[in-house]
Amino acid sequence: METHSPPGLDPAVETGATPRVPAPRPASEPRTDAEPWDSAVSTAVLPYVGSAASTRTRALRAWMLTAPVDLALLLAPLLWTVQYWRGTLTFAALTILFFAVGGLYSARRHISILDELPILIGRLLASGAVVAIVAALRHESVYYVTGFVRGLALAAALVLAGRVVSRVLTVLARRRRWVEHNTVIVGSGPIAVELARLLRRDPRYGLRFAGHVDERPRPGGPPLLGTLDGLETAIRLAECDVLILAHPECPEATLMEILRQPAASACDLWAVPRLWGSRSQGGGMADHIGAIPVVHVRHTTLSGPRWWVKRGSDIVVAVIGLILLSPLMLVCAIAVFAEGGRGVLFRQERIGHRGHTFEVLKFRSMRPADDAESQTTWSIAGDQRVGPVGRFLRRTSLDELPQLWNILRGDMTVVGPRPERPHFVAKFSAEHPEYAMRHRVPAGLTGLAQVSGLRGDVPISDRARFDNYYIENWSLWLDAKVMLRTVGEVFRGGGR
Repeated sequence: METHSPPGLDPAVETGATPRVPAPRPASEPRTDAEPWDSAVSTAVLPYVGSAASTRTRALRAWMLTAPVDLALLLAPLLWTVQYWRGTLTFAALTILFFAVGGLYSARRHISILDELPILIGRLLASGAVVAIVAALRHESVYYVTGFVRGLALAAALVLAGRVVSRVLTVLARRRRWVEHNTVIVGSGPIAVELARLLRRDPRYGLRFAGHVDERPRPGGPPLLGTLDGLETAIRLAECDVLILAHPECPEATLMEILRQPAASACDLWAVPRLWGSRSQGGGMADHIGAIPVVHVRHTTLSGPRWWVKRGSDIVVAVIGLILLSPLMLVCAIAVFAEGGRGVLFRQERIGHRGHTFEVLKFRSMRPADDAESQTTWSIAGDQRVGPVGRFLRRTSLDELPQLWNILRGDMTVVGPRPERPHFVAKFSAEHPEYAMRHRVPAGLTGLAQVSGLRGDVPISDRARFDNYYIENWSLWLDAKVMLRTVGEVFRGGGR
């Protein structure tokens, strides 16, 4: 297996001569730390080819080993008694949830069970205490509660032992290079060079160095896989799974724009903190490569398990909403029919996930003169054709309730960027480059921008900034906060 840095082309390339391509170093001949690169070589390089191991393990994620093992050991007490099956299932579900929130299923570069132990014990004690208290309230028998708590303690001990074994196996798989991920370092300064040296020397971090990418070559610096403008191409050629940001020579706004592109946003993203010489005040587990601290940056898009969780919560909310709010929706439909006759529902083409169009449903608040007016009129807040019923529905946002059906169909999500018409999407995307990035997720019934007061005639750039912040910082709790604030907006009549 190759452990050398990406080979550069001879300077003869620039003069039109036949290039001299360095021969690959055999797997048995590791690169020494003191071995320099030729700083005179061109930054053009041959396409990087990943190892067989890195190609096989592209889809592997940290939780795929630990989560099933944790779940199996938490349910182990059911093998010898099913007397406490309800409490055991609840304890298992709650513990897995607490572990996930505590970052115990997130990828780590430096693996140490001692680093995880305080959080593991704290989460196990918290979930065990909750379930034990509920069991004590429901069952007066001391014998029953004692037996149940004994089973919880055994399951917790098994989980701790399982974590030790899984961590040993993970480190072993990395050292043998059975599991590794191709890695591009964004940056080519001293810190980036040191990171590359550490990854080449030590496989225990599970990363295989593929090359550097930076805005421009640095004098005396290493050869580059390409420039930042060509990051997407470098990722595809290197079959890259992981990006590490190591202080590239690039403005932050430009870098974020590049990282939001499809290939980059699909990679696992790590970063070296700018002020890494100061002590971090964060409450989570510190991570590092060698002596260089790294932080796991949240994904710049919603995908994988995070997306499945969000979609599952959308289905639950939409079904419950349609059931509980059906009487209110019937009253709204009758009121709309009484005011304007047939055609209670208003249908309009909007832009959703990845730029696909869909037909949004709303209760009709007025009848547009024609389809062109419907598609190109920005606001009808002061239109005299809006009757009392329509004005009330818009002010309370009750006209949006039929979109629960859009959510159930998968056209929309509960919380996300509000959908816009094709005419305005084209206009705003041309004026504000970050606007189109809102379409990384489906459009939402409500959104962070809306509950933050950005409705009506407000700067589009502000809306786009809030929407992209929501996407990049998504969590179930953030969705819950937006929905709670939405309820407040409805009761205050803060609609259009």
